[in-house]
Amino acid sequence: MKRSYIEEISKKSANQKILLKGWVAEIRDLNKIKFLILRDKTGVIQTIALEKKTPQESFDLISKINPESVVEIQGKVLLNKEAKDGYEILIDNLILMNQAQVPLPIDTSSKSNTKIDKRLDYRFLDARRPEVAAIFKIRSKIIKYGTDFFDENGFINCTSPKITITGLESGAELFKMNYFGKNAYLSQSPQLYKQMFVASGFEKVYDIGPVFRAEKSHTTRHLTEFTGIDFEMGFIENEHDVMDVIEQLFIYIIKNVKKDCKKELELLGLELNIPKKIPRIPMDEVKTMLAEKGKKLKQEDDLDAEAEQLLGHIIKNKFGSDFVFVTLYPFAVRPFYHMLDEKGKSKSFDLIYNGVEICTGAQREHRLEILEKQAKQKGIKLEKIYTDIMKYGIPPHGGVGLGLDRITHRLLELPNIREAILLPRDPERLTP
Repeated sequence: MKRSYIEEISKKSANQKILLKGWVAEIRDLNKIKFLILRDKTGVIQTIALEKKTPQESFDLISKINPESVVEIQGKVLLNKEAKDGYEILIDNLILMNQAQVPLPIDTSSKSNTKIDKRLDYRFLDARRPEVAAIFKIRSKIIKYGTDFFDENGFINCTSPKITITGLESGAELFKMNYFGKNAYLSQSPQLYKQMFVASGFEKVYDIGPVFRAEKSHTTRHLTEFTGIDFEMGFIENEHDVMDVIEQLFIYIIKNVKKDCKKELELLGLELNIPKKIPRIPMDEVKTMLAEKGKKLKQEDDLDAEAEQLLGHIIKNKFGSDFVFVTLYPFAVRPFYHMLDEKGKSKSFDLIYNGVEICTGAQREHRLEILEKQAKQKGIKLEKIYTDIMKYGIPPHGGVGLGLDRITHRLLELPNIREAILLPRDPERLTP
């Protein structure tokens, strides 16, 4: 008999014989009636054994099975108004495929109170909980929809190397490694390679892959390894061209998640808002808005976590938007390669989503003489590999680096970014 998945069963399946395989979520033994709650990757269903109808061997076996054991069940679909979905499975034959040991190291029930650190130690067990699995089914869809969007809009995938000889950000954020006797580093950004392939003639490129930051940050939003969704595009007029693409990207992703992940969103108790026009507000104006609410920042200050959260509330109340682009950052808090406007402001932006920054983007400086001047101001010596890219005809261009983990974190309103990644890495966690 061919295996069926739980999500394939419906009231229309009444009286059909089926084969199910999965994990035991719960057992209720009422002597002459026994219930086995079965879970597979698609859902949960109630199966039932009756003393007078279920073969004795299978009936007796239920009492010996531990939670989270792997079983195979052959049975008949019965309509039952009292069952969760209006039907259940009457067990004809039960096979114990693998007995789980007891006690379990974590609580795998839907009402689990196990702390996140312990859950991460046993993430393979934690992910059996439908609520946790829902997060990663949606995260997987975000990657799919992002890739679909880039493909439909003429972007070419360029998978950049993650072992490099240099970084574009602060050297303190680099993980150093020995590469056959040479100094090398784990990539902190695909920025250099994105620009390289815009210059190659591809014009529009994207990269989805791991990014490493050697920051000793202990917050609910930082990781030392995360998944970046980066894109770069040539022949732009200004940074607003990049923001236009980001806006359309999020409309595309959220629209499709809302359409295709109804079951997962319902399980998480979420109703997503599809963005329309995302407000774009210069940093100076943002600081005025924050000051009116009691959060005062200096002219050259960046936004801290408190400011981002407060700004999220202000924008939600004023514009009804979960998103806001903060534009025209002071050059003092931006990298050397961001283009400056006539007033010396960086032609860059951050995107704040539900009170947390999820990406930084900008128009890049493509004129080598100006780039060298700005690098000197920041005390940075440009590597030959970088100057070579700028020497031989690179168009005006810009791009952005998004964090998949932060997108998932904010989209699903999770309390900690570690909930949005299966096996997170932070300054303390190196296993599993």
